[in-house]
Amino acid sequence: MTSLSVEMLAADPVEPITSAGHAQLGIAVLAGIAVIVLLITKFKVHAFLALTIGSLALGAFAGAPLDKAISSFTAGLGSTVAGVGVLIALGAILGKLLADSGGADQIVDTILARAGGRAMPWAMVLIASVIGLPLFFEVGIVLLIPVVLMVAKRGNYSLMRIGIPALAGLSVMHGLIPPHPGPLVAIDAVKANLGVTLALGVLVAIPTVIIAGPLFSKVAARWVDVAPPEKMIPQRASEELEKRPGFGATVATVLLPVVLMLAKALVDIVVDDPDATVQRVFDVIGSPLIALLAAVLVGMFTLGRAAGFTKDRLSSTVEKSLAPIAGVLMIVGAGGGFKQTLIDVGVGQMILDFSEDWSIPALLLAWLIAVAIRLATGSATVATISAAGLVAPLAADMSTAHTALLVLAIGAGSLFFSHVNDAGFWLVKEYFGLDVGQTIKTWSVMESIISVVALGFVMLLSLVL
Repeated sequence: MTSLSVEMLAADPVEPITSAGHAQLGIAVLAGIAVIVLLITKFKVHAFLALTIGSLALGAFAGAPLDKAISSFTAGLGSTVAGVGVLIALGAILGKLLADSGGADQIVDTILARAGGRAMPWAMVLIASVIGLPLFFEVGIVLLIPVVLMVAKRGNYSLMRIGIPALAGLSVMHGLIPPHPGPLVAIDAVKANLGVTLALGVLVAIPTVIIAGPLFSKVAARWVDVAPPEKMIPQRASEELEKRPGFGATVATVLLPVVLMLAKALVDIVVDDPDATVQRVFDVIGSPLIALLAAVLVGMFTLGRAAGFTKDRLSSTVEKSLAPIAGVLMIVGAGGGFKQTLIDVGVGQMILDFSEDWSIPALLLAWLIAVAIRLATGSATVATISAAGLVAPLAADMSTAHTALLVLAIGAGSLFFSHVNDAGFWLVKEYFGLDVGQTIKTWSVMESIISVVALGFVMLLSLVL
C-alpha cells in the first residue's frame, strides 16, 4: 500500500546500538514487553497506556536518551495512524451498515435456508468468512453468536460443531486478510504489495479455515459437549426492521473492496507498466482507501437505503460506528509507536544479525517473534504490529511474493494460542457458557491450529514462488 515511510517520519531517531550492545538490547526488549504485559494483566491498565509506558521503558532500558525515545514513539504512532487510521474507520462504517441494515442477517438466513445436516458447519464457516471480511473480530462475534446459538438449538447440533467453524472463519480473516488492522499495518511496515498479500492471504486462508473450522469442530465437539446457553441469545438487528437488503446486493457490497484490490494486483502483474493509463486507473480505484470508500458509499444505498434508512438514520449509523473504534485506533497507533522504538534502538538490526548467525528462515523467525509477543500480550494486533517492525529489515532483499508471505507469517503467529490475557478468550467463554478449561480445549486449540497450519501453507508457497 502507498503510505509515508516510517523511517522518513521518524524525527531524529535513536542511534542504533552496535552488535556489542546486543545483550543489553535483548534485556531491554524483554523488560519493555514485561512492563506492557504486567500493566495489562496485573494492573488492568488500558493497552494504549501500557504500550506508551512500555515504549518509554524500552528506550530507557536500552540506554537511549528519553527525548529520543519520545520522538521515536510519537513518530511511529503518527505514521501508523496515518497509514491505516482512515481504513479502520471506513471498515467500521461498512461493518455497522452491514449489521444495522440487517444485511448480515440476510446473508446468514439465506445460506442457512439452503444448508442442513452435515453441510451446516461448512455453511457457518462460509458465513463467518464473508461477514468477517469488513468486520472487526469482536463485532463479528457479537453478530454471529445469536445465529450460532439458534442454529445449535433448533437443529439439535453440538454447540462446538457449529461454533468452532464460525470462530475459525472470523479469526482467519482477522489475522491474515486486509483490510483488518493487523495485516494492514504489517503490509505498511515491510512495504509489501497489498494486492499480492490479499491474493496469497486468500490462498492460505481457505485450507486453513477448513482444517481449523469444520474438520477440527468434530474433535472439539467430542472434547466439549455443551448445550447453547439460553440467556445469551439476544435480539437480532433485523427483527425491528420492516425490510432489509437483498442477498446479492449485500454480498456484492461486502466483496467490492476485495474485488477492487485484487483487480489492481492483477493489472499490476499483467500490464506491468506504471505509465500505462489502465494501470494508473487501477492504482487509484484499487488502493485500499478508494476501495473501502467506494464500498461505504455503495453500502449507503444497497444496505442503508434498502433497509428504509432515512438520511438522518444513515448519518446516525456512521456516527455510531466511529465511537467504538477510538480505542482500537489508539492501541494500533501506540503499537506502531512501540514498533518504531524497537527499530530505532537497534532491535531490527539485531534481529537481522541473529537471523544470519542462526540461519533461521526469515518466515519462520517472523512467525516465532509474533508468537512470543502474542503469548505475552494477548493481542493479535499488538503482536502483528510489533513483529512487523522487528522483522522489517529482513524484507529489504525479498521478492514481492516473499514480502507478502512475510506479512502472512506474522499474521499467522499473531493468532497462536489465545489464553487468559486475551479479551477474545473471555468473549468466547462467556458467550458459549464455557469454563476456562473448556475454552482452552476448544478456542485456544483452534487458534493454535490456525497459526500452525497457516504457517505451513506459507512455507509451502515460499518454495514454489
